Amino acid sequence: MTTSPTASHKSAPQHTGHEFVMRFTSTPRGARLARLLVGARPDARGIPYRSPAHDTLTLIARKLCANAVQHGHVPGRDFRVRLTLTAEVIRIEVTDTRTERRPADTRRPTTPPPDSETGRGLLLVEHLAARWGVTPRTGAPGKTIWAEL
Repeated sequence: MTTSPTASHKSAPQHTGHEFVMRFTSTPRGARLARLLVGARPDARGIPYRSPAHDTLTLIARKLCANAVQHGHVPGRDFRVRLTLTAEVIRIEVTDTRTERRPADTRRPTTPPPDSETGRGLLLVEHLAARWGVTPRTGAPGKTIWAEL
């Protein structure tokens, strides 16, 4: 059996109505592929590339997937992305398998030091999303970070 050297996803995409769900390797390459696939879905549903909604969703996906790889990585475990599109809401969920590393509450007035290279991703998500939050992963260890537009 041969595998494609460029394939970095672990399961075939599942399509249910306006929903896209897929697992990705917990690597920077997996995060990039997730962002690219998330970016393709709204265009197919009438939210064109380069529109404000599309650009905002892509930026939020980039931040959540990067966080799953950087802070939620468990060796040998993947992260999952779920994108749900309805007439009222675009919702993205990124689930990783790390239970003990929950994101800090960005609603508190703390910001990273100006010379810090990290710590601003969820501040961006909070600013761009209508709502966002963290919930425990259902049926297994981990957490889901979600955002809605």
